[in-house]
Amino acid sequence: MGILEGRRVLVTGVLTQASIAFHVARVAQAEGARVVLTAHGRPSLVRRIAQRLPEPPPVIELDVTDATQLATLADRVGEHVDGLDGVLHSIGYAPPSALGGNFLSTPWEDVATAVHVSTYSLKSLTTAVLPLMGEGGSVVGLDFDASRAWEGYDWMGVAKAGLESCARYLARELGPRAIRVNLVAAGPLATTAARSVPGFDGDFWDRAAPLGWDAADAEPTARACVALLSDWFTATTGEIVHVDGGAHAVGGG
Repeated sequence: MGILEGRRVLVTGVLTQASIAFHVARVAQAEGARVVLTAHGRPSLVRRIAQRLPEPPPVIELDVTDATQLATLADRVGEHVDGLDGVLHSIGYAPPSALGGNFLSTPWEDVATAVHVSTYSLKSLTTAVLPLMGEGGSVVGLDFDASRAWEGYDWMGVAKAGLESCARYLARELGPRAIRVNLVAAGPLATTAARSVPGFDGDFWDRAAPLGWDAADAEPTARACVALLSDWFTATTGEIVHVDGGAHAVGGG
């Protein structure tokens, strides 16, 4: 039996087969989970990607900035599973003006978009599926180290700092309901999202990380997410688990 045997997990953020969320869904299935995917804007594309998983899961449409879709999310997920034990939040976006060295000139409207999609969505997604998590469960979000200012990351870095704080407040609020909320802060991986960030440099991480870092290997990150989704961390919440080869701990490069 796998560590997610019989568990029901909602996975957001699958865009391509390189997506971290795709690998989380794959490992979760290998560990026994029943998986449901969400898709933003192009569900037919995600359904094609889903066919590459060991067991192609159902795909439902979700725009985390759409109040109507959020209000109906629990019912739509409930058409495929009778509850949820875990949720992966793998959602983030910042307009081009909010990245690439434009920090001082980014207009509020674009900053607001970055914060809405990348930060507030952790709360809105979690509360939308609460009716399906009656007996507790685990929410895991994907993070990028917000303890420092990264060149070119700009307002997405601010949004990630907000995500870390949001996770702690959710952990505080939902602990009495036996729902854990944790983040996985991965090093940069060769995903569509990472390639869109100016200044992305996997070589720095390989030099800085005591264990080394392979930007093409999402397996360690996926396994960390699945471990947190399981019952192996029943007393852990409000935590940030770094999966970056140790780069965050030693600095330099």
